[in-house]
Amino acid sequence: MLTIIGCGNLNRNDDAVGVIIAQQLQQFLVQNPHPHVQVYDCGTAGMEVMFQARGSKKLIIIDASSTGSEPGAIFKVPGKELEALPEPSYNLHNFRWDNALAAGRKIFQNDFPDEVTVYLIEAANLDFGLELSPVVQCAAAKVFTEITENIMQSILNIG
Repeated sequence: MLTIIGCGNLNRNDDAVGVIIAQQLQQFLVQNPHPHVQVYDCGTAGMEVMFQARGSKKLIIIDASSTGSEPGAIFKVPGKELEALPEPSYNLHNFRWDNALAAGRKIFQNDFPDEVTVYLIEAANLDFGLELSPVVQCAAAKVFTEITENIMQSILNIG
């Protein structure tokens, strides 16, 4: 099973890119059903990432980044490089997807994906708003295409 999770905030312009790609992938799967692929929009709920990933063999996370790199840059990173155990907190909003990777692996052990890939798209604008900037739209299209090509390839390999 491949689980794809889009993360981000739809009200913060480019921060929505992971959620928007996840929604596009959900529509793609309506047209091209695949019994071994599931896609979730987890917004900003890190805890949900941990539970949705449970039981999958592979996991893809898509999110915006703000590293000071060129806006629209795409980083494809192995999940193990981004895992981070959460700092003690009573606020679940502080539990992010990177925390979910580390905690999920520790809690679920062999029932948590071993192969994790994270797509990070460098944001140009994280202010309040509902529009992706053009450079992030272009990067989102590239990530969407790469993931759908991988899904279609796996359909051909199974069928």
